[in-house]
Amino acid sequence: MSSTVQDLIARSNALGADPRFTNYAGGNTSAKGTAVDPVTGEDVELLWVKGSGGDLGTLTEEGLAVLRLDRVRALRGIYPGVEREDEMVAAFDYCLHGKGGAAPSIDTAMHALVDAAHVDHLHPDAGIAIACAADGEKLTEQVFGDKVVWVPWRRPGFQLGLDIAAIKEANPQAVGTVLGGHGITAWGDTSEEAEANSRWIIETAETYLAQNSVAEPFGPVLDGYGPLPEAERRARAAALAPVVRGIASHDRPQVGHFTDSGVVLDFLAREQHPRLAALGTSCPDHFLRTKVKPLVLDLPATATVEEQVERLKELHEAYRADYQAYYDRHADENSPAIRGADPLIVLVPGVGMFSYGKDAQTARVAGEFYVNAINVMRGAEGVSTYAPIEEAEKFRIEYWALEEAKLARMPKPKPLATRIALVTGAASGIGKAIATRLAAEGACVVVADLDLAKAQAAAAELGSTDVAVGVAADVSDPEAVRAAVDEAVLAFGGLDLVVNNAGLSISKPLLETTEKDWDLQHDVMAKGSFLVAQAAARVLIAQGLGGDIVYIASKNSVFAGPNNIAYSAVKADQAHQVRLLAAELGEHGIKVNGVNPDGVVRGSGIFAGGWGAQRAKTYGIAEDDLGKFYAQRTLLKREVLPEHVANAVFVLTGGELSHTTGLHVPVDAGVAAAFLR
Repeated sequence: MSSTVQDLIARSNALGADPRFTNYAGGNTSAKGTAVDPVTGEDVELLWVKGSGGDLGTLTEEGLAVLRLDRVRALRGIYPGVEREDEMVAAFDYCLHGKGGAAPSIDTAMHALVDAAHVDHLHPDAGIAIACAADGEKLTEQVFGDKVVWVPWRRPGFQLGLDIAAIKEANPQAVGTVLGGHGITAWGDTSEEAEANSRWIIETAETYLAQNSVAEPFGPVLDGYGPLPEAERRARAAALAPVVRGIASHDRPQVGHFTDSGVVLDFLAREQHPRLAALGTSCPDHFLRTKVKPLVLDLPATATVEEQVERLKELHEAYRADYQAYYDRHADENSPAIRGADPLIVLVPGVGMFSYGKDAQTARVAGEFYVNAINVMRGAEGVSTYAPIEEAEKFRIEYWALEEAKLARMPKPKPLATRIALVTGAASGIGKAIATRLAAEGACVVVADLDLAKAQAAAAELGSTDVAVGVAADVSDPEAVRAAVDEAVLAFGGLDLVVNNAGLSISKPLLETTEKDWDLQHDVMAKGSFLVAQAAARVLIAQGLGGDIVYIASKNSVFAGPNNIAYSAVKADQAHQVRLLAAELGEHGIKVNGVNPDGVVRGSGIFAGGWGAQRAKTYGIAEDDLGKFYAQRTLLKREVLPEHVANAVFVLTGGELSHTTGLHVPVDAGVAAAFLR
């Protein structure tokens, strides 16, 4: 890696790591330098620039587009004008050096045409606040003097690159620009100078806003709109989340994220929040993630849950009609089809913000972008009036053919994408294997276990908190079950797939089985499955999106084995719960199925906890030989592993068996005595 590229990546990571400077996947950086052309052996001048869709904070060399600078500059000669400038993105492909690296973004021209060795384009909240102020041009001069030049709003593209290049040439004293309705651009002769200029512009804007803002940019606090106490706020959010997710998923399923940050709660408590929210976001990166405006509940925090639910449903219908009208006002015969009319941001005064996306990261980032938008509104209102770009321009960005092409290039979603799974007893054994398989197939997974530390450790093995979270769950305790389900709902927005796996076993003959043995197993597996299914069903029904409940029962639910009265009886209880709930919940589109494993020794928490020794004693064999023993008594002569049970859960929930409910799938390698009949 050349020193030019090393310096560019270091600068990009430093700027991208600070949310004050730019948002996730927003902005781009570049450097110009020379490298040897492997064909001619001569030096060639190159542009390294962050590629389309990359993130500055995590940028690596693979995320850079590499172009021949002479060829990009030569595009001036074929530029057909602003009405056809989208064609210029395809032209960048003819400017690539070698394999070219990442796909060039629409902002490539800005970096190539500006006569500076290093260029940064960023989306800082303070900079966008000035860019979105009604008198942004005047403010730019007041804040920066002649060191930063105002650029009127222009959609990103080749012409914007020409505009900034001309400004740089005409203003040799300038170190950057404020792009109306958009962000900032800065440059320098060295990477250090470019970064310093970017930081100076942002920090100068922040200082000006802090020193000159009115005391209450969003107006006074509205009576009844202040934040609820934390515990009450979280409980209200958990109660509303399934309904709100159903609203956001009317057209297509979405994963959710909830935040009750101080920034959000203060905004929603203030008098001006309805007016400002209705104006929508401005920076293209913002409304591409959040839609042009949010759905805002127009009731105080003091309203009841029932009143809020009823009003949210009314507002959803109005939102959909309004969004359809927005699309119809601006779409023409070349516009992409409408991408859905549901909100991606739902704001509830006194409670917080729900944000949505195709996965947990997208949902979380959408919320972060709306926090950016709130910061922009505060800054602009503090020194001027918030004035985002015109609606027609927002539509041109949102339904840009280039944006549609980017979406079309996205990989096909995994089978369980957008699905949120809760697996009990998932810190080890079968439960852990199920959680691992569901996460691998695209689900967001809540790992629930009696031991919180083990649940969190198992979740961490699956990935970041955008993939899995660990929660404590004593399934025999109704309060603990409700708390675990609430945590799941607040982590990912709702529930779609619940696996009743938590269990234990004590192998004893009838005369040695105590009442305590009986009660413990029934409390954990029969009562526990009932409590989890009940709490989950409330969420599934409120969402209106259907769902899956899967019971991990056992071959013993239909097979009468020796010395196993309590365990086998409770497994029969679970098996019949499957049939009963399948019959009851079918009208809500909720499928309920079971899996009947047998002889899962390797990796099993139950067997490791003493069950293996007990069963080995019953059969008169060494405990280490138990797996082989179970395999030899099967028709297929194969040992059953936790992963095989996980496979069955995936088959039942992955979409292919969409019309199957009330089924028990044997995963026992073939035990004839346990055949269902």
